[in-house]
Amino acid sequence: MKKVLKIIGILILLVIAFVLIAGIFIKKDYHLEKDIVINAPREKVWAHVNTLRQFSTWNPFVEKDPNIKTSYEGVEGTVGSKYNWDGNSDVGKGTQTITGIDSTSSVKSHLHFIKPMEGEAEAYLNLSDAGNGATKVTWGFDSRYKYPMNVMTLFMGGMMGDMFNKGLGKLKTLSEAN
Repeated sequence: MKKVLKIIGILILLVIAFVLIAGIFIKKDYHLEKDIVINAPREKVWAHVNTLRQFSTWNPFVEKDPNIKTSYEGVEGTVGSKYNWDGNSDVGKGTQTITGIDSTSSVKSHLHFIKPMEGEAEAYLNLSDAGNGATKVTWGFDSRYKYPMNVMTLFMGGMMGDMFNKGLGKLKTLSEAN
């Protein structure tokens, strides 16, 4: 039994040492960007991204909690409008506030994560012409993590990238439907 506890103790120390050492060398800024081409005109895609309520119809993160509580504040589709969520440990709690809108081209927002960890990020959705009446949608996310939490960025790309791709796929389905 003592040998097992010693091995577990050594493994815990190794993990802590890895986090502390790796955190010194890993960037504190994190950027994620995914895009998709949707076979629909920009105005049709815009109708699904121009408000936080519309964003919620294809937001892949809300699927992780069927009992999520959401609310909206402000005038939909304007700078300052806000989306609040409070969900299980997979979803957490936070707010998203629109900080910029360029009609049919981009929506920028500020994310304030409250639970499970306090944090902030900037997000954006950019729409551009992709030729033949199609629209390219780019979904981006920028954040900054303090040492040693910046080590998390090593593991975020896969999970968050998958979620962004899933959401963009849902947006494509919605936008291409008649």
